[in-house]
Amino acid sequence: MQYTIVCKESVVSQQLAQHIKDNLSGYNEDNPEIVICVGGDGTVLRAMHQYLDKIDTLKFVGIHTGNLGFLTDYTKEEVDILINHIQSHQYEIYKSNLLDIAIEYDDKIMHYHALNEMRIESIIYTQKLDIHIDNEYFETIVGSGVCISTQAGSTAMNRALNGAVVDDGIQLLQLSEITGIHHKYSHSLGNPYIMKCSRKIKVTSDSFKEAYICFDHKHLKMENVKSVRCTTSRKQIQFIRFRKYSYLKRLKNLY
Repeated sequence: MQYTIVCKESVVSQQLAQHIKDNLSGYNEDNPEIVICVGGDGTVLRAMHQYLDKIDTLKFVGIHTGNLGFLTDYTKEEVDILINHIQSHQYEIYKSNLLDIAIEYDDKIMHYHALNEMRIESIIYTQKLDIHIDNEYFETIVGSGVCISTQAGSTAMNRALNGAVVDDGIQLLQLSEITGIHHKYSHSLGNPYIMKCSRKIKVTSDSFKEAYICFDHKHLKMENVKSVRCTTSRKQIQFIRFRKYSYLKRLKNLY
């Protein structure tokens, strides 16, 4: 199978990438079938965004070179096992829908995608965010911001916000507050809200002053933004798996 490599800029990762090239034929940067991510979860996210325009035709697999890799299937000690698995051509495909993020300005709408989550947040200025779900007003969140995550992102920033960790294979959206302010003049659910993946979430504000919109490892300053809409995208990332996958084992590795 034709493959390319996206590698973390560390000595260990670079050495592993070179080892793969030396021992696995089919390296092809222009027309790969597999993207091998060497580094960690951040490397997988970077690779996904790098190849977003070709994501429907690519399969991703990862080797983590640190202590924890939730999106990666192999440790650095298992690099030769991965090489043998790729040469075997026996695999299964696991697909995960991305998040579609539509940022509305006065004169245009820009679309972005994320695997894990979208956040609107500010550490400088309190945000007052109106949340609409399926065109129905739901609540107003006052605080540092809001996080909207996918199943894949439930173990990322969402988990840090005490959101629910969601079992593998369940398609959904989860809304969590970021440092919510709650008193008699500020009412919101307060708890993470898990909803079906077909929901359409819209966030508006009188002012997104000093706020950033963050999606996976990327971010943009929210200047002249009217609203942000989040839906489940038709785009999917495909992970290629050559051996038995245990979601429970990966969860246990988190703690």
